[in-house]
Amino acid sequence: MSEQNESVQKQKTSYFKKYLTKKLVAVLCGVLLLAVIGLGVKSHFSSRNQTTQIGFENIGELATQSAYCTQVSVTEASRELFGVTIPFTQSKSIYSYDVIIKAGLDFSEIQWAVEDTAITVKLPEIRVLSNEIDLDSFQLYHESESIFRPITLEENNAAMADLKQTAQENALANGLLEEARANAESILTGFFAQVYDLETYTLDFVDQ
Repeated sequence: MSEQNESVQKQKTSYFKKYLTKKLVAVLCGVLLLAVIGLGVKSHFSSRNQTTQIGFENIGELATQSAYCTQVSVTEASRELFGVTIPFTQSKSIYSYDVIIKAGLDFSEIQWAVEDTAITVKLPEIRVLSNEIDLDSFQLYHESESIFRPITLEENNAAMADLKQTAQENALANGLLEEARANAESILTGFFAQVYDLETYTLDFVDQ
């Protein structure tokens, strides 16, 4: 009787092991199937980026004045025959950008000396340090393009370069460099005041 019970118990154990094995295989197959389906239906996107040039420089420039200029650009293109514009070949766009021009000096080139109570500071040339277009400031006023004479990318780039150049010329004509020089003296005066008592010492700024 005991041997019969033992035999029944072994049969139950064997059956239980087979049942667990089948369930485990079924679960693994289900997971594998879901993974395959997931891989099969996901959307495809690829992007390749390549760094063509990267540089790090030790910049010792001190920007002391900024000018903000809003420039309007009119870009036109057309086809002509014997000096006469051919109808339906005219393209034209009118838009504006804000241009930021910064001026200052190379801080590392400043020279100074103290003699008795006189401090002489030799300043390098005040110059334009940067000229950048604020792309977020773009405003479009008019745009019409002919399929027979569209404005090319080269022409658009040339128009942008002219826009920046005009903005810089306007900033210089309105005293950008002079303001940058005056502000440079003010900033440097604050630096020297932290070390020297300017009620005792005199500051003299000269050009190199």
